[in-house]
Amino acid sequence: MTRSTWIRRTCACRGARFRPWGLLGLLALGGLSCGTPSADASWADHDPTNTGRLDHSEWQALLDAYLITDDASGVNLVDYAKLQASAADRGRLAGYIEYLQEQDPRQYAKDVQMAYWINLYNAVTVRVVVDAYPVASIKDIHEGLIPGTGPWGDVHAMVAGQPLTLDNIEHDILRPIWRDSRIHYAVNCASMGCPNLAPEPYTADNLERQLEQGARDYVNHMRGAELLDEAFGVVSSIYYWYQEDFGNSEAGVLEHLRKYAEGDLAEQLREFDGSLDHEYDWSLNAPSAP
Repeated sequence: MTRSTWIRRTCACRGARFRPWGLLGLLALGGLSCGTPSADASWADHDPTNTGRLDHSEWQALLDAYLITDDASGVNLVDYAKLQASAADRGRLAGYIEYLQEQDPRQYAKDVQMAYWINLYNAVTVRVVVDAYPVASIKDIHEGLIPGTGPWGDVHAMVAGQPLTLDNIEHDILRPIWRDSRIHYAVNCASMGCPNLAPEPYTADNLERQLEQGARDYVNHMRGAELLDEAFGVVSSIYYWYQEDFGNSEAGVLEHLRKYAEGDLAEQLREFDGSLDHEYDWSLNAPSAP
């Protein structure tokens, strides 16, 4: 597939996955906000002596049934319409999320914890989309007063008695506790521009393999990085929004890309001495537009 067949839509709000609206901003627009809850700092606690594992088999069954991994776009797609049509499997998804919410991840070892948060984020995201389907973009789903802001600041989970948003899981827990740039390849935002939803659940045993595979798959797909010549390239807006996680500079982003690039892209990156633009496609990662 060439660049001309890969339609990219640049996000109008570059910080779309950050929390763009504080209380003062909403008041200035004539709205009201209760604010996004902050995650408890104690989520960093863990028990390295606990060798227990969590059961993600229900998530695996749902991925097997509804994740499309052979689409010509090279993006893993979710058949939200088919899942929405199955009351049994919607219940199965709700049951899996409820099972995760019944756990206190702080009682487990750190690798089990990380896998737990990634799977919870991805399962909740799928449920959010299914509950609102049909939508053209996840950004159309929101409970607040500002249209197009997406569901990331809405409370969608309750763990150990604490209400959590998707932003909490990603920006207050996963990123600050693990400080691993590959987290961006693991959490899926239900969009064509996003790294793939993995075809298997994350576990303590496959965590490193999955994180590495996610990074490699995304960097080597044109939505991750594409160099047009030796002086100009286009990369995912993820590397702009979260540049601090990728060396905090364009040079750091290029170093990261070189680590995972293969084939022609690796060769191009060795010779690259130019500037990068950034784009992102927020259309839903579904087989067809609703």
